[in-house]
Amino acid sequence: MPTHAEQRFVPYRPDQMFDLVADVGRYPEFLPWCVAARIKERGENTLVADLVIGFKVFRETFTSFVTLERPDLIHVRYAEGPFRYLNNHWKFIPAERGCTIDFYVDFEFRSRILQAAIGLVFNEAVRLMVRSFERRATKVYGAPAAEPAPPAPGSGPAGTPGQSGGPLSGLPRPSSAC
Repeated sequence: MPTHAEQRFVPYRPDQMFDLVADVGRYPEFLPWCVAARIKERGENTLVADLVIGFKVFRETFTSFVTLERPDLIHVRYAEGPFRYLNNHWKFIPAERGCTIDFYVDFEFRSRILQAAIGLVFNEAVRLMVRSFERRATKVYGAPAAEPAPPAPGSGPAGTPGQSGGPLSGLPRPSSAC
């Protein structure tokens, strides 16, 4: 039952960050441990996507229903795979000189072995994932012209988790064999 909630200011518009997160097919290019992605169905505001996640000896495929409410919200509902359940959302809240990302994930694996393995590194792995989206934004949209304004009062605590390196920082990145 790992759960992670995080709010982070980024110096990019909500629609820009929305587009990065909604571009599921490109995840293997930049997202740690995502070794493959396939869009099975695409609707006007929905996706059905398969992701293959690999880490060391583990390799799992799961299917999700993705609801896209551009430019504010992406909601992910679990369909099938190794989880008992998976709930995930990305909210993009306009802020001066950028936006605040509100990220939430909660899941449980069916396998006790997988659950125990991910439990050891879960929070740092999720932080690394969120940072990967930030790095992708810099690559796609360029570095911000000036230092961004800090988050508006009430939009999240200062020193939000995930802003510094942690136990996974030195781990080798997975190969992107897609």
